[in-house]
Amino acid sequence: MNLQSPVSSLQMVGPQYAKKLAKLNISTIKDLLLHIPHRYEDYRLISPINKLQAGEVVTIQGEVISANNVFTSRGKKVQKVIIADQTGHLELTWFNQMYIATALKPGTKVSVSGKVGFFGPKLTIISPEYEIINSQLSIINLIHTSRLIPTYPETSGVSSKWLRSRIFPLLKFLPQQDPLPPEIRHKYQLIDWQKAIKTIHFPTSPEQIEIAKHRLAFDELVELQLASLLRKHLQKLHQVAHQFDISKNEIVTFIANLPFDLTPAQTRAINDIINDLGQSTPANRLIIGDVGSGKTVVAAVAMYLAFLNGYQSVLMAPTQILAHQHEQTLRSLLEPLGVKIGLVTSSVKPSALSIQQSALLIGTHALLNVKNFQPGLVVIDEQHRFGVSQRSSLMQSSHPHTLSLTATPIPRTVALTVYGDVDVSYIDEMPSGRLPVKTWVVPPQKRPNAYKWIHDQILSQKTQAFIVCPLIDESSSESLAQVKAATVEFQHLKTKIFPKLKLDLIHGKIKIKDKQDIINRFAKRETDILVATPVIEVGIDIPQASIMVIEACERFGLAQLHQLRGRVGRRNQQAYCLLFSDSQQPAVIGRLKNLERENSGIKLAEIDLNLRGPGELYGTKQHGYTDLKIATFSDTQLIHDTKSAAQTIFSSQLPANQS
Repeated sequence: MNLQSPVSSLQMVGPQYAKKLAKLNISTIKDLLLHIPHRYEDYRLISPINKLQAGEVVTIQGEVISANNVFTSRGKKVQKVIIADQTGHLELTWFNQMYIATALKPGTKVSVSGKVGFFGPKLTIISPEYEIINSQLSIINLIHTSRLIPTYPETSGVSSKWLRSRIFPLLKFLPQQDPLPPEIRHKYQLIDWQKAIKTIHFPTSPEQIEIAKHRLAFDELVELQLASLLRKHLQKLHQVAHQFDISKNEIVTFIANLPFDLTPAQTRAINDIINDLGQSTPANRLIIGDVGSGKTVVAAVAMYLAFLNGYQSVLMAPTQILAHQHEQTLRSLLEPLGVKIGLVTSSVKPSALSIQQSALLIGTHALLNVKNFQPGLVVIDEQHRFGVSQRSSLMQSSHPHTLSLTATPIPRTVALTVYGDVDVSYIDEMPSGRLPVKTWVVPPQKRPNAYKWIHDQILSQKTQAFIVCPLIDESSSESLAQVKAATVEFQHLKTKIFPKLKLDLIHGKIKIKDKQDIINRFAKRETDILVATPVIEVGIDIPQASIMVIEACERFGLAQLHQLRGRVGRRNQQAYCLLFSDSQQPAVIGRLKNLERENSGIKLAEIDLNLRGPGELYGTKQHGYTDLKIATFSDTQLIHDTKSAAQTIFSSQLPANQS
């Protein structure tokens, strides 16, 4: 069997079913084999008919006595099939499945599994699983009844029964070669791959399921880790970077003259970066730190070192707002030291001469259009918001060192796996004097008092507030009917709740110039409350704002809620975050209560990872995150084991002079 062959090459699959399977991310035979069940029905109890009891989940095996379609007085179609064994007979019941009477003709031997219940006064099994027993299909080879039966993720036209019937025949033709070396299997006590595949689909006990799943999860993570190691190896093998002289006294002086003390975490990150820049291979480091943790000054040290070595730098930001704010911050830090800074956006296009004379270019996607500019250092802020091709286009010509920044809290287990080809530094401390943001989950009955408190705080403390809504306009979708829309909520707050205060509205559909005007008014305290969509998550820095209100907060992941509340409390004053939710579900409220107790973005991301899974960490699916079919990012031990195993396997394949 060639595992990479298209699934359409299988008998009884073909092009039409291949299209349906594609919706389940199944395109090859290997994908089909690794489409593992999400649960199992236990039909192992085989019972004689005369011993059946209501509530039991059983299998009975016998002969069909009769099969009829019955029409009720209300026009419903009911299928009645009587099955008998040596101890008695039982009536089976289906609804609106007219083919049953044709499929189960009298005299047919059949195995039936399901839950025993009542239909009227009679014992029955309603809508049971069944399969016909004939000379070609012995009782030993039953796959839909009488055993632990796998239930798979499904799509329209592809049922679990269909999947079982296609997977079972494949198990006879599995490749005999195990993808993992014997020493790795022995060290980590792993069963053979072939046995794991057979067991995960058709186990004989629940204990076997976990053993098989562990083996297949191990393979999945090793494959991911090996791909990262190969990318990292190829980068170092074929690229030569600008090796910086890192013994520059000016760096020590620059840090000593900063108007604030660096945190130990910032110092560790700076040391990591300086060490990277002194290498002849391109640095590729990701700095992960909460909003306000001081990532920009860490990047400034790297850009100043590039300047001292005679190289230009680029800082690419995802929005014009953030690009402008980086420009202001870095001008104050670096221009007094002689670093000429240029800005490039869709609305700011400096001359070619100005670009060539700039030691540091700050901008948005517009930087990708700059010609004849070969930086020695590229800094990318919120790198997951850019596509791979966009990031690489800045680096193709000169192979610069790369430094990526993100305020998105990424659990260490995710970073170890997804960013295996990147060196990661965490800034997991906030600057001294920064007070934790006091956070409260506000139920509907306390909303009026919360509004009054916000009003009084703005007037008495001369502060400002953000109110964040997840949507711009009201949605006609029933599932979003209760979600606050920013435009509607803005009018409601302006006219009904805070008529004496000055409110403004910002969202992603507003033109950049108008957006900048709105932010400037808020920064100058001409506005008391800024109603917004999560557009403020990245790039709006208003230090005097101390209140964050988040509507329909249950729609956000904990990590995204934490990023949003990081927009307040940035000038060492006490700040507050109010989480408004209309949900009454204990699990939802319990999840949100984590924000009242925890102020670390990384810890909240790890909690969210366990509660919601990696695909939902930030409320919506994140670009750049790898989907795992079997393994989980929350299994720390497995990730460490597979990282070590992948390194062993990879090193064994390298020539002696490269390992």
